[in-house]
Amino acid sequence: MSKMMKAAFLPGNSTVEMREVPVPEPGHSEVLLAVKASTICGSDIRAIYHEHLGKGPEGYQGVIAGHEPAGQIVAAGPGCRRFKVGDRVIVYHISGCGVCNDCRRGYMISCTSTEYRRAYGWQRDGGMAEYLLAEENDLISLPDSLTYLDGAQVACGFGTVYEALEKVGIDGNHAVLITGLGPVGLAAGALCRKLGAEKIIGIDISAERRDIALSLRLCDSVLAAGPDNANEVRELTGGYGVERAIDCSGNAEARAVAIRATRKWGRIVMVGEGGAVSFNPSPDIIHDQKTIYGSWVTSTWLMEELVERLVRWNLHPEDIVTHRFSLNQASEAYHLMASGRCGKVAVCPGAE
Repeated sequence: MSKMMKAAFLPGNSTVEMREVPVPEPGHSEVLLAVKASTICGSDIRAIYHEHLGKGPEGYQGVIAGHEPAGQIVAAGPGCRRFKVGDRVIVYHISGCGVCNDCRRGYMISCTSTEYRRAYGWQRDGGMAEYLLAEENDLISLPDSLTYLDGAQVACGFGTVYEALEKVGIDGNHAVLITGLGPVGLAAGALCRKLGAEKIIGIDISAERRDIALSLRLCDSVLAAGPDNANEVRELTGGYGVERAIDCSGNAEARAVAIRATRKWGRIVMVGEGGAVSFNPSPDIIHDQKTIYGSWVTSTWLMEELVERLVRWNLHPEDIVTHRFSLNQASEAYHLMASGRCGKVAVCPGAE
């Protein structure tokens, strides 16, 4: 194994900087992965790629980019209890302190320690490199029947959506609205389909993303984003509105549509980051007995459950990947993802 490796950094001016850095060595309870796939998240574009906007948990500290990696273990430090060299794994993208209440529940995303909470690709080196140093506690086993690209998306997008859908509940009684058909919205469509949703309606401003949702049969109907979307959704649902709405857009108008296009006693979950929303609590929420949920990423135990279900359902997150790039092409990958004219974008440092 070479002592040096290529890695991608995000200086915050809509560019990618490639550097040669030392290959790390695993310490106690750490493993070294050969990165096979690392997908790009919308949060990277929003808070790091164009400029460094994030603070606290989203503060970028100049590390190797990429928080959606999957790979194969090539070295294991002393103290590893479950995983070994040769294992195929997904990396949960936050390392927590391990002892706060949230970490004990498996929600390291919400770790309360300002000293020990470090997200891959944000405060510690991430997966846009040939190799990645990871804590054994952050690993999820990747079955042979799932590809590394499947696994990379479980690391964030599909896991995030699965958590949100578990909160609001999806079954065959439900018409579902998805506002925002980026990779997270497409993942929502795929999972709602497997959970038995009776009708799935998507809304997006991008014609390319609407086409992807229809061509992959992730939505039954798609609407171009516009001022009459709430009425259009009601027309598609017999005048009632949907039982469940999932906002994956982070857009003020789309969020308002998600609220207003939901029928009485319905549930709305906010997943898309950033932005704002304005609504009138009495007519929009209180009088119709609606409930709004917030959902931020997921837990390690639900990620493991999702992996098991993906195998059972024969569902492959890789299907929503529209573009694949080599590590040397990371700049092109981020540029395309920032354009929004694509599905999921992946960088594949190592072959399957």
